[in-house]
Amino acid sequence: MKISGGGGGGGCRDVSSLLSVWESHVKKHRQRQKKEQERKDRSALTRIEQQWQYRLYCRTRDTRQRNVFDNSLNTSTHNTHSVERRAGEGPEGKVLDGPDAGADALLFRLSGEQWQDLPGDLQWKTFLLEWHVSGTKIQKLPDYLASFSLVRVLHLAKNKLEELPLDIGKLLELRELNVSYNRLSAVPAQLGMCRNLERLELAGNRNLSELPFELSSLKRLAHLDIAENGFASIPVCALRMSALRFLDLSDNRLSDLPQDMDRLHSLATLFLHNNRLSYLPQCLTNIATLKMVVVSGDHLVCVPTQLCSSPNIKFIRLYASPASDDNTTKKTKADVRGKRRGRRAGRQEEDDEEETKDSREKEFMAAYVSTLEDREEVPYSTTKVNISCLL
Repeated sequence: MKISGGGGGGGCRDVSSLLSVWESHVKKHRQRQKKEQERKDRSALTRIEQQWQYRLYCRTRDTRQRNVFDNSLNTSTHNTHSVERRAGEGPEGKVLDGPDAGADALLFRLSGEQWQDLPGDLQWKTFLLEWHVSGTKIQKLPDYLASFSLVRVLHLAKNKLEELPLDIGKLLELRELNVSYNRLSAVPAQLGMCRNLERLELAGNRNLSELPFELSSLKRLAHLDIAENGFASIPVCALRMSALRFLDLSDNRLSDLPQDMDRLHSLATLFLHNNRLSYLPQCLTNIATLKMVVVSGDHLVCVPTQLCSSPNIKFIRLYASPASDDNTTKKTKADVRGKRRGRRAGRQEEDDEEETKDSREKEFMAAYVSTLEDREEVPYSTTKVNISCLL
């Protein structure tokens, strides 16, 4: 092809044609790469490798080789690392099928502040279906996480995780992800590729204030917990999770709710307490499945009558006790002033205490609300009182 600068714009047309052909080749090349990657992800080789590792584990678990294969098994109650078999059921009552036909679910457990990294031999146990890691100082998940293509449950609460790897989107069998009370400031868009995800818990992360729109693809998600974060508005992606039944938005910075919340036509439980809401939108009355709403009544001045008086909805108002709040505020300020005089270790201790306090309050709220679920009537309002004892 001859390119010329003259000829009444013919050269420009030639360059445009050349660019068009080049872009077409690039596009086809990327499509081939994508298909090849998808083929590898679906390949039986990964499953065969997992079955082999699983059988090796079963063969060595009752011999001395088990001590080498699973080092430091059950070393202490505060610093434990173990792999265990469990005959159980999944979150929806389905039997958790192992890599080998008829196998019990295999779980990996790790706890203790001594752990700053995951044990090295974990990377060979790709047959695992569940991870339960909590109370550690681990800040980063390993690069080999994507090789655990069969994993269904990742419970990683109360660690020091600062980010989630982009490869988490390759865990196509993932059903539950709990990364509450870590240090996440963002969630990767690739998480939206986990189309089988049913439960997502992100509560108590310090700087988390938005979710990527790509999470709109989570059409099976039934439980979303983003409490105790910095959200000033409901994430747009959450309003497109059509299967959502439980939504916890408590302890954020919400000042209003969108007028299209009735898009969540399957929503049954909605937690909104400890925000800056002064009114609730009328659209909430259009959600026929709604069974429970928890709000803070201190600043709420406008509530749809159909919402708070419906016999089918347990509408719970929480009020703070002025006396206990004053005392708590004074004590908190005094504690902060005292700890500011300390070194960095003191500030770290304060952060850890705050994380623990938040999780305990959330657990208390969950227990309180559960007691109301089986009651025909609920109190018109509830006053939260702080009680401290010296023993």
